[in-house]
Amino acid sequence: MYEVELKVRAAHEPVRDALVAREATRLGTVAQDDTYYDAPHRSFVETDEALRLRHETQEENAESTTHLTYKGPLVDTTSKTREEAETAVDDPEAAETIVEALGFSPAASVRKRRERFALGEYTIALDSVTDVGQFVEVERTVETETEIDRARDGARELLADLGLDPDDQLRTSYLALLLDARETADEQNERDGGNNRQ
Repeated sequence: MYEVELKVRAAHEPVRDALVAREATRLGTVAQDDTYYDAPHRSFVETDEALRLRHETQEENAESTTHLTYKGPLVDTTSKTREEAETAVDDPEAAETIVEALGFSPAASVRKRRERFALGEYTIALDSVTDVGQFVEVERTVETETEIDRARDGARELLADLGLDPDDQLRTSYLALLLDARETADEQNERDGGNNRQ
């Protein structure tokens, strides 16, 4: 299974208005707390893979679910399309224990509020990511590699239809964006500290 995804940094209000005007189905809002893991046997940064444990809580009814997800390397140069395998987890604490007992160590956590809509074959997410900003994602899951191009082209058309520029898309994960933001903040703090000592 492949997740075909395009993501852009964008303010939510005009996109939400465009979705309402197009009679998109609102799927609800969730809070997501994602823990990403480092592997003991290879560098996921180098291989462009990810192992994630996601705790998700529905805003409307406070129901919670947890999923364990593996994401493979990007499969093309024009979107965030990846092979993906995901399964529900009944016992989040047991899942954490198993993953860490196998040598995987928590690398970082990404927290976000995600408002979801459905329009045709696509899911549109309005994401507010803590310490990173606001983004819009358009995605669709396909079964085979031969379906990727058509799904990606459709996602580009939908982004444009919502008033966004598909050429502004980011192929960087929220995890990488968060780590970059933290590194920039640390460098700024270091500079500020040096200036204060002068």
